[in-house]
Formats: sequence, C-alpha cells, structure tokens
Amino acid sequence: MFNKVIYITENDIKRLRELIMVAREFGKEEEKYLSELEKELNRGKIVQSQDIPHDVITMNSKVHLKNLDTNEEIIYQLVFPDDANADQGRISILAPIGTALLGYSVGNVIEWKVPSGVAKLKVERILYQPEAAGDYSL
Repeated sequence: MFNKVIYITENDIKRLRELIMVAREFGKEEEKYLSELEKELNRGKIVQSQDIPHDVITMNSKVHLKNLDTNEEIIYQLVFPDDANADQGRISILAPIGTALLGYSVGNVIEWKVPSGVAKLKVERILYQPEAAGDYSL
C-alpha cells in the first residue's frame, strides 16, 4: 500500500471525493479513515473507465485474495459504505483493507497495518470488475 502506483477510474475518483466531502460535512466517519482514503486518491493515476486495465481493482470489483501469512483464501467485493456487509464479503472503501485494495492489480501484494503487525494479501484474481464487464455507471 505504500509507494506503488495505483490506478483509479475518473468515475471512481469523483464519487470517492464526494463521499469524503459528505462524510466530513456530516461527521459520519472517523477522520483517520477519510484521510487514508484521500492519501490513496492523491497518489493514484487517474484513467478513463474504458481505459482501466481489466486486472485492476476498482469500486464494486470482486477479488480473490490470498493471505500470505496464513494461506487463507478470501473473496471480497470493494463497495461504498452504504453497501458494506462483512458477512457477505462486501468491504467498505473506508475500511482499512478496502482503502488498501483500491487500484491494485493481479499479482500485487497489499500490506496494511493491523493490531498484530502488518498483514499481507496477494491479489490472485479479479472475479468481476465493472469496467471490464462494460458497467461504467457503477
């Protein structure tokens, strides 16, 4: 999650910046989560939705990950906060792992801080990416 170039669609960055603005205005989220997302957005390379590589995690993408410490395999879908449901694997972009996922691609290893240290997840496959499926409005 640290110095790797990430790719973000123009549609996603617009919606995510609006999410940050509204969340700050209404105090719906902790500032640290909003700041982390903002940092990720600021370092991202913005591309048109139709130009995003199909192996990049975008909003609403469903991804197959492997925890490199435990070898556990996990499937997550990266969603906006209102659509989050941990029991269904729908992870909010404002959750630390959600922020970490955005813009990474197949083969990348995502590292993020957890209470016990640093967790490492490898992006194994993109099971669904809206842009690859032609769903540019999601």
